[in-house]
Amino acid sequence: MKFIDGGLSPSGPLSGDGHFLALKFTADDWTDYTSVKVGLNPSQGTGLVEIIEDPDKNAVFKITDNQSQWIEIVWTDGTNEGYMTYDLKGLVLESDEA
Repeated sequence: MKFIDGGLSPSGPLSGDGHFLALKFTADDWTDYTSVKVGLNPSQGTGLVEIIEDPDKNAVFKITDNQSQWIEIVWTDGTNEGYMTYDLKGLVLESDEA
């Protein structure tokens, strides 16, 4: 992952120098779920964010430590809940001196 000087935003969790990961979330049928939340764990303060009503289902994450952070997805259909996690250990982070 490339290092981005200054970040992607002037303020908030996407501000400041760092490595950023953009993902598009898809499902066969979003109408099966009443809630789908995604997030980086541990996060930089945003926690899990609801994407069920997000029209493009895109998310951007600032990766601060690919060895200890993971992507987390939690969903529910109103009765049952499920979750998945994806570790980030396989990501190669470009040095900020590049």
